[in-house]
Amino acid sequence: MPGLYLAQLTLSHYRSHWSGRMDLDGRPVALSGPNGAGKTNILEAVSLFSPGRGLRRSSAEAMARRPEALGWKIAGTLCSLSQVHEVEIWSDAAAARQLRIDGKPASQVALGRIARVLWLVPSMDRLWIEAADGRRRFLDRITMSFDPAHAEVTLTYEKAMRERNRLLKDQVRDAHWYAALEQQMAASGAVIHANRLSAIEKLHDAQAEAQTAFPVAELDLTQTEGSMPWGEADLLDALRESRFRDLAAGRTLVGPHRADLYAVFSAKGVPARDCSTGEQKALLISLILANARALAQELGAPPILLLDEVAAHLDASRRAALYDEICVLGAQAWMTGTEAELFADLGARAQHFVITEENGRSSIEGAT
Repeated sequence: MPGLYLAQLTLSHYRSHWSGRMDLDGRPVALSGPNGAGKTNILEAVSLFSPGRGLRRSSAEAMARRPEALGWKIAGTLCSLSQVHEVEIWSDAAAARQLRIDGKPASQVALGRIARVLWLVPSMDRLWIEAADGRRRFLDRITMSFDPAHAEVTLTYEKAMRERNRLLKDQVRDAHWYAALEQQMAASGAVIHANRLSAIEKLHDAQAEAQTAFPVAELDLTQTEGSMPWGEADLLDALRESRFRDLAAGRTLVGPHRADLYAVFSAKGVPARDCSTGEQKALLISLILANARALAQELGAPPILLLDEVAAHLDASRRAALYDEICVLGAQAWMTGTEAELFADLGARAQHFVITEENGRSSIEGAT
């Protein structure tokens, strides 16, 4: 069937999985099993089919199966619209992660061009009430799903900022040392800001056009101290003007790294941070679905979705509504839960696997 999905996934010495193979057909994937069986490890493996460090943001060394620590490998057959790609991701004994696409070494940006993967995991449940850096990462993941090059421009900005911060900590006052770094930060920072605003606009449009059981979120890109909606020239001026204040702080206090994502539960006019736990979760699901709908319209196929323990936090009616939306969307959504009954409403619309663990080794059983 056309679309964007994994047709096969194999794991070798990855986390709790000594080995494992899943043959898939593009339907949603329901993974049930007890806590600690290795369900989230499978979702993390799938998350590595997109640029970045995966849904846990772990090092390559941490992904190796213990106690052997021999290195690990993930391989998958990725169906991407009209093309089929063989993707291999691996690490040799704590070495940096490596990637091949169709037998050739490839970059993370190249992976982002052929795959889109979105996720929602329990650690994100406190997104609206914790520090702004988590919300920036959340927004940048969304932005990168629309424009994979956003990852590269973000790395360019962060690298230049680290160098500038080193000068600030060393109390370097000669303006010539800062000029090139600040020019690079201004150019890349303006692109980062424009990309984020574009992503927010796409989410707004996708929410406005959808009939959904989940609440609409109004989003805005706000600022902590020093962050402003600057263009390149304004950001360059701000970096220069802030240099003495930054010297006192020992770090850069202006720029897109100081931005924050502000959300409001539209129907109630209540900021997300003041909503109930259930409402905050529903807003996150709504945004992930909006992101998926926008990508489906833009790319011609929905992204792969990873929804860890999402069913357990929804009542029966909203859980059924989520499954219906996923199936109408046509997304390969990977979902985990401790009980198979949580996915009963999906029936034959999904493939069902049971994940078990014995003596520290996970096993993948079934598919129906």
